[in-house]
Amino acid sequence: MAQKTTKIPRLPLTDDYIFKRVFAFEGNESVLKDLLEAILRKNIKNVTIKNPEIIPYEREDKRGLLDIKAETDDGTVLDIEMQMEDKKNIEERGTLYLANMITSQLQVGDDYTTLKKSIVIFITNYNFLKRNSYHSIGKIKFDKTLKEEYVDMGYKTEDEEASKYIEFHYIELPKYKKKTQSEFTKLDQWMCVFTNRKGEMMLAEKENKEIKKAMNTLDYISSDPKERERHNSVIMDEYNRLTSEQNFFEAGKEERKKERSNRNRKRNVEEKIINWFNMWNYKTIKRRSRKDKRINIKTKKKRVFKTASFYYFLFKKLTL
Repeated sequence: MAQKTTKIPRLPLTDDYIFKRVFAFEGNESVLKDLLEAILRKNIKNVTIKNPEIIPYEREDKRGLLDIKAETDDGTVLDIEMQMEDKKNIEERGTLYLANMITSQLQVGDDYTTLKKSIVIFITNYNFLKRNSYHSIGKIKFDKTLKEEYVDMGYKTEDEEASKYIEFHYIELPKYKKKTQSEFTKLDQWMCVFTNRKGEMMLAEKENKEIKKAMNTLDYISSDPKERERHNSVIMDEYNRLTSEQNFFEAGKEERKKERSNRNRKRNVEEKIINWFNMWNYKTIKRRSRKDKRINIKTKKKRVFKTASFYYFLFKKLTL
């Protein structure tokens, strides 16, 4: 009786390392081309991957430089990256990527007209934009508030791009919602793969040979014990980092609680001292007020007596 072979579970394609291993895999240029066509909504003849290798930041680094740099047949340069966690810097990161892509195209003395379009694509495993769509495209356009003034002067309106050389694409995987078969696009097929929707993913593999090729590559990588060990090690490192950050946060929280308690205690003591001083001051003023009142009564009596004595003496003198 033949033994059943246990199918090795696939490593997640949303792992940034696995993402680059699949899409920058030797011979998988057509897979990357298919994904780019789905995102950019245009036909691409061919794609050249500029950095297929994974260069570590440090000797012990298990992740390395995980963005994919590519160039299409029309000279468009692209930077594609999978983002696993929200580090609150994706806009700054994308801007820096674009700046490097643009400046690296030209050398001193080169003609500016040779500049090619630069596109940054982020596929994120989290939401960060306040938009309903899972696919957002960012371009530089003219300011609509200046429309009337500048149209009269012959300038472009806000509906036109201020620069055709810059473009951002943000794909937020958690925002993707299931669609009917008739609504399915090529990008929807890839979204089913990234979000691991098994039923739809099997259908996408049947309909799209490049997705099937990507899944075969993923199966091959997943079957490698070293790759699985590396993935588990990265997950454990990430867990330890998050745990360490949580412990640090909890320790800081406890420290802040103690500081707050000490401040409240000090404030209570200060308030008691102030209240005691105010009460003492009030009683002192009250005592002085009563004393001054008694002095004023005595003074008035003396004045009345002196005045009466004077008039009595004067009356005596006049009646003699």
